[in-house]
Amino acid sequence: MATNYEKIIRENLTLAYKEGEKRLEETLPARREAGQLVFTAFGEACSLGHETIAFSGKIDAGPKGLIASLYAAHSNPGPLTLEPFKAFKDLTGSMPYQGAFTVNSERVLVPHVLKLKEKGELLLQSFPGEIHPAGAAGDFSLLLYPLPKIALLLVFYLPDEEFPASATCLFSSNALSFMPLDGLADVAEYTAKALIGLVQNRS
Repeated sequence: MATNYEKIIRENLTLAYKEGEKRLEETLPARREAGQLVFTAFGEACSLGHETIAFSGKIDAGPKGLIASLYAAHSNPGPLTLEPFKAFKDLTGSMPYQGAFTVNSERVLVPHVLKLKEKGELLLQSFPGEIHPAGAAGDFSLLLYPLPKIALLLVFYLPDEEFPASATCLFSSNALSFMPLDGLADVAEYTAKALIGLVQNRS
């Protein structure tokens, strides 16, 4: 019997494919490989079929697969607009989720700030993006694309004698054009999890 996640993923994929595979290929954007549409998501190869989603070749019927299916269902021809970057609290309707967002997407990164700085170049081998993009604040920052049309600007301050380390997550200006609010919170959370996994595996 299909789980609730599997049912929602299939519903999202049905919506994603309703205007045809060619349009979906262009709007994600993705490339075709062995009958699947493939793009980079959370630093991995994500493959979409009509009923399932796989990461690095393994079918994912859990939260991460659900996020990818939401992105596919909300795909549209509009381009990504990076600036001005927006804090989660500045997104309409975010107030009830702000506490959980801060804990799951920002504070969770704080113990790893030094490793993230040290391993920045290695992180970009998995995540499309750049280190300390022009105009970014902080002691260092990462501009990452967890999904092709959603960018995150992660701004970090290193610990010193007066202040502890800190991490702030900002969204590309029109991120809500490609994902509903609750999905964006999940995008940030699973990006944080992926980064932590990468620095721990490469320590």
